[in-house]
Amino acid sequence: MYLDAATRKTLLPRLSAPDPRRRVLLTGATIVTMDPRTGILPRGDLLIDGSRIAAVGPGLMARGAADDAVVVDAAGCVLAPGFVDTHRHAWEAQLRRVMPDVDDLGAYVRATLLGHAPAYRPHDMYVGTKLAALTALDSGITTMLDFSHNSRTAAHSDSAVRALLDTGIRGVHAAMGPHFGDWDHQWPADLARLQEEYRSDLLTFRLGVLATAEIAGPDLAYGPATARAARALGMGVSVDAVFGHASSQAVLAWERQGLLGQDITLIHATGLTDDAWRAVGETGTTVALAPTSDAQIGLDTAVPAVDEALAVGVRPGLSIDVEVALAGDMFTQMRALHTIQRMRAVNAVYGTGREPSRISTHDVLDFATAQGARTNGLADVTGSLTVGKQADLLVIRAEDINNMPLNDAVGTIVLGSDARNIDTVFVAGQVRKWDGRLLGVDLSALREEVHASRAHILATAG
Repeated sequence: MYLDAATRKTLLPRLSAPDPRRRVLLTGATIVTMDPRTGILPRGDLLIDGSRIAAVGPGLMARGAADDAVVVDAAGCVLAPGFVDTHRHAWEAQLRRVMPDVDDLGAYVRATLLGHAPAYRPHDMYVGTKLAALTALDSGITTMLDFSHNSRTAAHSDSAVRALLDTGIRGVHAAMGPHFGDWDHQWPADLARLQEEYRSDLLTFRLGVLATAEIAGPDLAYGPATARAARALGMGVSVDAVFGHASSQAVLAWERQGLLGQDITLIHATGLTDDAWRAVGETGTTVALAPTSDAQIGLDTAVPAVDEALAVGVRPGLSIDVEVALAGDMFTQMRALHTIQRMRAVNAVYGTGREPSRISTHDVLDFATAQGARTNGLADVTGSLTVGKQADLLVIRAEDINNMPLNDAVGTIVLGSDARNIDTVFVAGQVRKWDGRLLGVDLSALREEVHASRAHILATAG
C-alpha cells in the first residue's frame, strides 16, 4: 500500500491489537478472488469482520461498510488469497541450501534423514519449524502443511506444533516417525494427544506416511494399518515419496483396499503409470506437486506430474518440500511449473502443426491457492477471497519498480512479484506482516537461535 509513514504508524496499533470483533475495510484495490463466481475485480473493496471475510465487491465504502471499521486505502495494490503450501519439511530450515546441488534422492536421504535428523533435540525442531513458518508468512504463504517426519519423541512433536502456533500461520501438522535412528515409537498414537492438547482454529492435523517400505520399512508405509489409525483419529493422510513403479503398484493396491479418496494426498506422484493415475482420478484422491524438488533433485522422471493429474481431472496443490536444496517461496514453485509444463507442451508437438496444450498463469495461481487449500482439507476455510471464509489474504504492491504498471493482475502475481512486494499479510483477520515487515519478530534473537541450533546439529552429526 502506498500510504505515507504517518498514516501507516497511525493504522498499525489499530490493526495489530488483539480484537476478535475488529472490522477492516481494504479499499480501491484490484482484487483477484480465485472464486470463479466473483473472478477479478479491477477496482473493489474487501471487508474483514473478525477472522472472516464479510464482503467483497465494488463500492463497499459508499454503502456504509466503513462504519466502525479500520479503513485502509489499498489503491495501487492487488489483493489475493494467501498461498497454501501442501508439503514442507519445516524442521530442516536450519540446514537451508546445505546441499544446493544434490542430484539424487539417496544423497538427500543419507545426508539429512540419516546424518542430521538424529541430532535434533526438541528445541531444534522448534527453531527449524518457526524459521520455516515465519519465512512462509513473509513470502505470502498463509497456510503451511509441515510434514514433520522427525517425530522422535512426544517432546519433538510438541515443539514443532508450538512453533506453528507461535508464528500465527495457519498450520497443518502432518506427523510421521523418523526414517532412521532411535525414537520412542509413540507415533501414530500420540497424534490423539496432540489433537486434544493443541486445539486451535489455526491448527489441524494429518497423518504423514511414506508410499512404500523401500526407504524406512513397513511401519511408516501407507496401508490398512495406517489408514485405520487415521480414520480413528478423524484426520486425512499425506503420503510422501510417491514415485515410479513401486508406488504405482501401491496405488493400485490401495484402490483395491478402499484406501484412496479425497482425504488422501499423494505427494510428488512422478513416474506413475496410466493405470495408477486412473485410480487417483476415479477416487478423487488429491495430489501435491513439488515442481522444483522433482526437477532439481531428479525424483524418478524428474518431471512434475501436472499434465498427468489434469488428464484425470485432478487439479493439484503445490509445495516447497526441502529447503536444504530448494527455494522456500511459492512464487518459485508457480514459475517453475508454468515454465516446465509450457516447455514440454510445445516440445511435444514441435514440427507436427498441432496446438500445444499449455497451462496458464491463472492455473498455477489456482494450484497455489484454492487447490492447495482443498488438498490440505481446508477448501471451506481458505484458498479464495470468498464471503464467509477466513480472512487469509495478501496485499501486493503492484506499482513497485518491478511490477509497474499494472496490466494483468494474475500475471503480476505469478510472473512479476516476490516477497519484497508483499506489503501486508492477514491470517484469520490478524495482521502478520505490515509495511513489508513481519510483526512481533525479533530478527536478532531469531538469528542467534538459528545459528546456535545449526551449530549443535552439525557438531553432533559430525
